Amino acid sequence: MHFKLSASVAAVALFAGALTANATELRLSHQWSNGDVRHKVAQMVADDVAAADVDLDIKIFPSQSLLKAREQYKPLSRGLLDMTVLPLSYAGGQQPAYNLTLMPGLVKNHDHAARLNESPFMDAIEGIMAEDDVMVLVHGYLAGGFAGKEKCITKPDDMPGLQTRAAGKAFEQMLAGAGASIASMSSSEIYNAMQSGVLDAANTSSSSFVSYRIYEQVSCYTPAGEYALWFMYQPLLMNKSTFEGLNEDQQKALLSASEKAQAFYLEEAKKEDAASAQVFRDNDVEIAAMTEADFEAWRALAKETSYKAFVEETPNGQELLDLALSVN
Repeated sequence: MHFKLSASVAAVALFAGALTANATELRLSHQWSNGDVRHKVAQMVADDVAAADVDLDIKIFPSQSLLKAREQYKPLSRGLLDMTVLPLSYAGGQQPAYNLTLMPGLVKNHDHAARLNESPFMDAIEGIMAEDDVMVLVHGYLAGGFAGKEKCITKPDDMPGLQTRAAGKAFEQMLAGAGASIASMSSSEIYNAMQSGVLDAANTSSSSFVSYRIYEQVSCYTPAGEYALWFMYQPLLMNKSTFEGLNEDQQKALLSASEKAQAFYLEEAKKEDAASAQVFRDNDVEIAAMTEADFEAWRALAKETSYKAFVEETPNGQELLDLALSVN
């Protein structure tokens, strides 16, 4: 009988077994370029661990050079990959609970996200990870907003009749509930879709709004600020058994470096949102702000759409959702 590995898994398999009791190299994979904040987080951990001089080296494979973006969690859980920076919702097919980490209205701003990371909700998510032999080294959320071709979008009442791109299934469910028509596409396709009249509005991350020059196609931008809907959990993860196989000094160095990187991640995420708003402002795009009342209106709609679907599809979904909503 012959078995055929995918190219990605085969590539990882070439590195399998690199970590033994005496080896010092860990392999870290992610999908972003070297200039991205998520790469900077990984590089900070690698640099600080190297500086600790504990015979431990982290080799980073950026830009999907080792694994495709959505093919990293399973190799990580099987010990074929040591570390990754990953939007956890990418693994929602394996663990439906992870879909809560890209859910509208659960996180209102970055400080709220930081509290969520230290809450019983995250304890529950980490418990599910542990069952897959995965652990978190660095917690982090990145935010996003809305952009409208002809009008500002801050509340559900702004959506009826608009053709909209949403970032993720849960957002599509909520925006459809607000009366929008949904056009599914990647962030890289938003510009052309707006230019050709296919899209009236879009919802994506702050960094994508800037990197894809969406400011050239819209009249109004609602960035993440004191209130925002779009938050995506994108932690630095590690295979748990691999971590436990390190000696005490190596573990301490890794945890110390990760603590420092987590503080950096939070501050950089806030800066990214502010920087995106400035880019749009510099390009003569109107800047709108979501109010607390707007946020609560979105959350009320999400409860009837996205949250309801999540609970119906997910074992212990209501319990996990209640844990998330209990964090103020």
